Amino acid sequence: MDWQDLTDLTQGREFVVERVRLVDSGVAVEGQFEPPQLFQLSVDDQVFVSAFVLAHGSIKDMERIFGVSYPTIKSRLNRIAEVLDFVDTDPPPTNADVVDRLRLGEISAEEALAELERLR
Repeated sequence: MDWQDLTDLTQGREFVVERVRLVDSGVAVEGQFEPPQLFQLSVDDQVFVSAFVLAHGSIKDMERIFGVSYPTIKSRLNRIAEVLDFVDTDPPPTNADVVDRLRLGEISAEEALAELERLR
């Protein structure tokens, strides 16, 4: 059984992987592992995301590959994005970040105090 068979079998329903075996060593680990979010997409959406990555995010290339319009590609990307939880790529600064910026002379003591106050 490959990943496409498993994706077809689960049909978008939630599932948990309970055993993982490393092929080269035969070591197996049992527990409850949530599969990656991309794996939980339909096979068609997984192929679409893979093609998007291979196209380096070029919507123009995606239009050519799939033979559809720009709005269709954007709509599908938006639909897939709604399903995925994204990592915050711009997390708020921590107290340590503020102190580091002060130490490096990037901000004044007054600015550091104001930022630390906002972080409370």
